[in-house]
Amino acid sequence: MAVPQAHLDRAFGVNKFKSHIPIILDLDDHKYDVWRELFHMHCLTFDVFGHIDGPSLPTGDNDADWHKRDGFVKLWLYGTLAHKLFLNSFKTDGTTRDIWIHIENQFRNNKEARAIQLDNELCTTEISDMTIQAYYQKLKSLSDLLTIVDAPVTDITLVMYLLNGLNEKFDNIINVIRHREPFPSFESAQLMLEMEEKRVNKSTKSCFVVCHCLILNSSRSWRTSQPTSLLTETTIKDTRTTEETCVATTTTDSVVVATTTIATTTRIGVLTHRIFCR
Repeated sequence: MAVPQAHLDRAFGVNKFKSHIPIILDLDDHKYDVWRELFHMHCLTFDVFGHIDGPSLPTGDNDADWHKRDGFVKLWLYGTLAHKLFLNSFKTDGTTRDIWIHIENQFRNNKEARAIQLDNELCTTEISDMTIQAYYQKLKSLSDLLTIVDAPVTDITLVMYLLNGLNEKFDNIINVIRHREPFPSFESAQLMLEMEEKRVNKSTKSCFVVCHCLILNSSRSWRTSQPTSLLTETTIKDTRTTEETCVATTTTDSVVVATTTIATTTRIGVLTHRIFCR
Protein backbone atom coordinates (compact mmCIF):
# COMPACT_ATOMS: atom_id res chain seq x y z
CA MET A 1 0.00 0.00 0.00
CA ALA A 2 1.30 3.42 -0.94
CA VAL A 3 2.36 5.78 1.79
CA PRO A 4 0.00 8.78 2.07
CA GLN A 5 1.41 12.05 0.79
CA ALA A 6 0.97 13.69 4.21
CA HIS A 7 3.25 11.04 5.74
CA LEU A 8 5.86 11.50 3.04
CA ASP A 9 5.99 15.23 3.68
CA ARG A 10 6.77 14.67 7.40
CA ALA A 11 10.48 14.49 6.53
CA PHE A 12 10.50 18.19 5.61
CA GLY A 13 9.53 19.11 9.16
CA VAL A 14 12.67 17.62 10.71
CA ASN A 15 14.72 20.16 12.65
CA LYS A 16 18.11 19.65 14.26
CA PHE A 17 18.79 16.49 12.28
CA LYS A 18 22.14 15.84 13.99
CA SER A 19 20.41 15.43 17.33
CA HIS A 20 18.78 12.30 15.87
CA ILE A 21 22.07 10.90 14.50
CA PRO A 22 24.86 12.31 16.72
CA ILE A 23 27.61 10.48 14.82
CA ILE A 24 29.95 11.68 12.09
CA LEU A 25 30.93 8.64 10.04
CA ASP A 26 34.64 8.31 9.23
CA LEU A 27 36.58 5.63 7.38
CA ASP A 28 39.09 5.41 10.21
CA ASP A 29 36.69 4.81 13.08
CA HIS A 30 34.58 1.82 14.13
CA LYS A 31 31.10 3.34 14.08
CA TYR A 32 29.68 2.23 10.74
CA ASP A 33 27.29 -0.36 12.17
CA VAL A 34 25.93 2.08 14.77
CA TRP A 35 25.61 4.85 12.20
CA ARG A 36 23.80 2.51 9.78
CA GLU A 37 21.28 1.41 12.42
CA LEU A 38 20.54 4.99 13.51
CA PHE A 39 20.05 6.14 9.93
CA HIS A 40 17.73 3.19 9.25
CA MET A 41 15.55 4.03 12.26
CA HIS A 42 15.44 7.71 11.35
CA CYS A 43 14.31 7.03 7.79
CA LEU A 44 11.71 4.47 8.96
CA THR A 45 10.31 7.00 11.44
CA PHE A 46 9.79 9.64 8.74
CA ASP A 47 8.55 7.24 6.03
CA VAL A 48 11.48 7.69 3.65
CA PHE A 49 13.19 4.32 4.20
CA GLY A 50 12.45 3.36 0.61
CA HIS A 51 14.92 5.98 -0.60
CA ILE A 52 17.87 4.11 0.95
CA ASP A 53 16.50 0.57 0.70
CA GLY A 54 15.49 0.84 -2.97
CA PRO A 55 11.71 0.29 -3.33
CA SER A 56 10.90 3.99 -3.60
CA LEU A 57 11.26 5.01 -7.24
CA PRO A 58 10.08 8.05 -9.22
CA THR A 59 7.02 7.62 -11.41
CA GLY A 60 8.91 9.44 -14.16
CA ASP A 61 11.44 12.14 -14.93
CA ASN A 62 8.89 14.77 -14.01
CA ASP A 63 8.16 13.35 -10.53
CA ALA A 64 9.24 16.53 -8.73
CA ASP A 65 7.92 15.45 -5.33
CA TRP A 66 10.00 12.25 -5.33
CA HIS A 67 13.17 14.06 -6.42
CA LYS A 68 12.60 16.71 -3.75
CA ARG A 69 12.27 14.06 -1.00
CA ASP A 70 15.26 12.11 -2.32
CA GLY A 71 17.38 15.25 -2.35
CA PHE A 72 16.31 15.98 1.21
CA VAL A 73 17.39 12.49 2.39
CA LYS A 74 20.70 12.94 0.53
CA LEU A 75 21.30 16.09 2.56
CA TRP A 76 20.75 14.04 5.72
CA LEU A 77 23.21 11.47 4.44
CA TYR A 78 25.94 13.92 3.45
CA GLY A 79 25.49 15.77 6.75
CA THR A 80 26.65 12.72 8.72
CA LEU A 81 29.85 12.06 6.76
CA ALA A 82 33.39 13.18 7.62
CA HIS A 83 35.06 15.37 4.99
CA LYS A 84 37.20 12.62 3.44
CA LEU A 85 34.32 10.14 3.26
CA PHE A 86 32.05 12.82 1.81
CA LEU A 87 34.51 13.49 -1.03
CA ASN A 88 34.81 9.75 -1.72
CA SER A 89 31.03 9.26 -1.71
CA PHE A 90 29.81 12.35 -3.54
CA LYS A 91 28.14 11.47 -6.82
CA THR A 92 26.73 14.02 -9.26
CA ASP A 93 23.05 13.31 -10.04
CA GLY A 94 23.25 10.14 -7.91
CA THR A 95 20.21 9.07 -5.92
CA THR A 96 20.21 8.47 -2.18
CA ARG A 97 20.26 4.74 -2.88
CA ASP A 98 23.36 5.07 -5.12
CA ILE A 99 25.27 6.95 -2.43
CA TRP A 100 24.10 4.57 0.31
CA ILE A 101 25.46 1.54 -1.57
CA HIS A 102 28.73 3.33 -2.34
CA ILE A 103 29.27 4.11 1.37
CA GLU A 104 28.45 0.54 2.36
CA ASN A 105 30.91 -0.87 -0.16
CA GLN A 106 33.73 1.25 1.24
CA PHE A 107 33.27 -0.41 4.62
CA ARG A 108 32.51 -3.95 3.44
CA ASN A 109 34.93 -4.46 0.53
CA ASN A 110 38.17 -6.43 1.01
CA LYS A 111 36.65 -8.37 3.90
CA GLU A 112 39.48 -10.88 4.24
CA ALA A 113 42.25 -8.29 4.45
CA ARG A 114 40.22 -6.13 6.80
CA ALA A 115 39.40 -9.13 9.00
CA ILE A 116 43.10 -9.98 9.36
CA GLN A 117 43.93 -6.39 10.25
CA LEU A 118 41.13 -6.11 12.81
CA ASP A 119 41.90 -9.49 14.41
CA ASN A 120 45.55 -8.54 14.81
CA GLU A 121 44.56 -5.23 16.41
CA LEU A 122 42.12 -7.02 18.71
CA CYS A 123 44.58 -9.60 20.03
CA THR A 124 47.41 -7.08 20.55
CA THR A 125 45.40 -4.31 22.23
CA GLU A 126 46.55 -3.60 25.81
CA ILE A 127 44.91 -1.57 28.54
CA SER A 128 47.87 0.83 28.93
CA ASP A 129 46.51 3.88 30.79
CA MET A 130 42.86 3.31 29.81
CA THR A 131 40.10 2.59 32.29
CA ILE A 132 38.42 -0.82 32.23
CA GLN A 133 35.34 0.75 30.64
CA ALA A 134 37.32 2.37 27.82
CA TYR A 135 39.39 -0.79 27.30
CA TYR A 136 36.25 -2.96 27.18
CA GLN A 137 34.55 -0.61 24.71
CA LYS A 138 37.55 -0.64 22.37
CA LEU A 139 37.62 -4.45 22.28
CA LYS A 140 33.86 -4.59 21.75
CA SER A 141 34.07 -2.15 18.83
CA LEU A 142 36.75 -4.26 17.16
CA SER A 143 34.69 -7.40 17.76
CA ASP A 144 31.61 -5.75 16.20
CA LEU A 145 33.63 -4.79 13.13
CA LEU A 146 34.86 -8.37 12.75
CA THR A 147 31.23 -9.51 12.82
CA ILE A 148 30.43 -7.05 10.02
CA VAL A 149 33.18 -8.55 7.81
CA ASP A 150 31.89 -12.10 8.52
CA ALA A 151 34.69 -13.00 10.98
CA PRO A 152 32.89 -13.07 14.35
CA VAL A 153 34.86 -13.67 17.55
CA THR A 154 33.52 -16.15 20.13
CA ASP A 155 32.72 -14.85 23.59
CA ILE A 156 35.37 -17.05 25.24
CA THR A 157 38.06 -15.80 22.86
CA LEU A 158 37.01 -12.23 23.53
CA VAL A 159 37.35 -12.74 27.29
CA MET A 160 40.85 -14.20 26.82
CA TYR A 161 41.86 -11.18 24.71
CA LEU A 162 40.44 -8.96 27.46
CA LEU A 163 42.55 -10.69 30.15
CA ASN A 164 45.73 -10.91 28.07
CA GLY A 165 45.86 -7.15 27.59
CA LEU A 166 45.69 -6.31 31.30
CA ASN A 167 48.69 -5.24 33.38
CA GLU A 168 50.06 -6.70 36.63
CA LYS A 169 47.65 -4.58 38.68
CA PHE A 170 44.92 -7.09 37.84
CA ASP A 171 46.91 -10.32 38.38
CA ASN A 172 44.71 -11.54 41.24
CA ILE A 173 41.38 -11.10 39.49
CA ILE A 174 42.76 -12.55 36.24
CA ASN A 175 43.37 -15.89 37.98
CA VAL A 176 39.87 -15.80 39.49
CA ILE A 177 38.22 -15.21 36.10
CA ARG A 178 40.29 -17.87 34.31
CA HIS A 179 39.33 -20.58 36.82
CA ARG A 180 35.72 -19.57 37.33
CA GLU A 181 33.02 -22.14 36.60
CA PRO A 182 31.13 -21.59 34.41
CA PHE A 183 33.49 -19.39 32.42
CA PRO A 184 32.19 -15.79 32.57
CA SER A 185 30.82 -13.95 29.57
CA PHE A 186 32.52 -10.87 28.14
CA GLU A 187 30.09 -8.57 29.97
CA SER A 188 30.46 -10.44 33.28
CA ALA A 189 34.26 -10.30 33.06
CA GLN A 190 34.05 -6.55 32.48
CA LEU A 191 31.94 -6.06 35.62
CA MET A 192 34.38 -8.13 37.72
CA LEU A 193 37.32 -6.11 36.41
CA GLU A 194 35.59 -2.79 37.10
CA MET A 195 35.00 -3.82 40.74
CA GLU A 196 38.66 -4.83 41.06
CA GLU A 197 39.73 -1.53 39.47
CA LYS A 198 37.79 0.43 42.10
CA ARG A 199 39.29 -1.67 44.92
CA VAL A 200 42.86 -1.28 43.65
CA ASN A 201 42.49 2.47 43.11
CA LYS A 202 41.10 2.93 46.62
CA SER A 203 43.91 0.84 48.14
CA THR A 204 46.59 2.73 46.22
CA LYS A 205 45.19 6.09 47.31
CA SER A 206 45.15 5.03 50.99
CA CYS A 207 48.72 3.71 50.77
CA PHE A 208 49.93 6.97 49.24
CA VAL A 209 48.39 9.01 52.06
CA VAL A 210 50.01 6.82 54.77
CA CYS A 211 53.40 6.94 53.04
CA HIS A 212 53.24 10.72 52.62
CA CYS A 213 52.35 11.29 56.30
CA LEU A 214 55.14 9.04 57.58
CA ILE A 215 57.78 10.70 55.43
CA LEU A 216 56.53 14.18 56.37
CA ASN A 217 56.62 13.42 60.10
CA SER A 218 60.06 11.83 59.88
CA SER A 219 61.37 14.80 57.92
CA ARG A 220 60.15 17.24 60.57
CA SER A 221 61.76 15.15 63.32
CA TRP A 222 65.07 15.11 61.48
CA ARG A 223 65.12 18.89 61.06
CA THR A 224 64.85 19.41 64.84
CA SER A 225 67.77 17.09 65.64
CA GLN A 226 71.36 18.37 65.59
CA PRO A 227 74.46 16.27 64.98
CA THR A 228 76.80 15.99 67.96
CA SER A 229 80.14 17.68 67.67
CA LEU A 230 83.04 16.26 69.49
CA LEU A 231 85.98 18.38 70.42
CA THR A 232 88.85 16.37 71.68
CA GLU A 233 92.14 17.88 72.70
CA THR A 234 95.01 15.53 72.47
CA THR A 235 98.36 15.99 74.13
CA ILE A 236 101.25 13.68 73.83
CA LYS A 237 102.39 12.76 77.30
CA ASP A 238 104.24 9.67 76.37
CA THR A 239 106.57 9.64 73.40
CA ARG A 240 106.16 5.90 73.20
CA THR A 241 102.38 6.27 72.60
CA THR A 242 101.57 6.24 68.89
CA GLU A 243 97.75 5.97 68.91
CA GLU A 244 95.89 9.26 68.95
CA THR A 245 92.30 10.29 68.89
CA CYS A 246 91.12 12.22 65.87
CA VAL A 247 90.17 15.82 66.44
CA ALA A 248 86.74 17.01 65.38
CA THR A 249 86.37 20.77 65.33
CA THR A 250 83.32 23.00 65.18
CA THR A 251 84.59 24.95 62.20
CA THR A 252 83.22 24.68 58.68
CA ASP A 253 85.68 21.85 58.09
CA SER A 254 84.37 19.88 61.04
CA VAL A 255 84.67 16.15 60.74
CA VAL A 256 81.19 14.87 61.41
CA VAL A 257 80.00 11.80 59.61
CA ALA A 258 76.23 11.70 59.30
CA THR A 259 74.53 8.92 57.42
CA THR A 260 70.90 9.07 56.49
CA THR A 261 69.19 6.02 55.14
CA ILE A 262 65.81 6.20 53.53
CA ALA A 263 64.06 2.88 53.10
CA THR A 264 60.90 2.87 51.08
CA THR A 265 58.54 -0.07 50.54
CA THR A 266 55.53 -0.25 48.22
CA ARG A 267 53.08 0.46 51.03
CA ILE A 268 54.94 2.54 53.66
CA GLY A 269 57.95 4.81 53.83
CA VAL A 270 60.33 4.61 56.73
CA LEU A 271 62.92 7.31 57.31
CA THR A 272 65.73 6.38 59.70
CA HIS A 273 68.68 8.45 60.71
CA ARG A 274 71.91 7.20 62.12
CA ILE A 275 74.70 9.60 63.06
CA PHE A 276 78.13 8.22 63.69
CA CYS A 277 80.92 10.36 65.04
CA ARG A 278 84.38 9.10 65.63
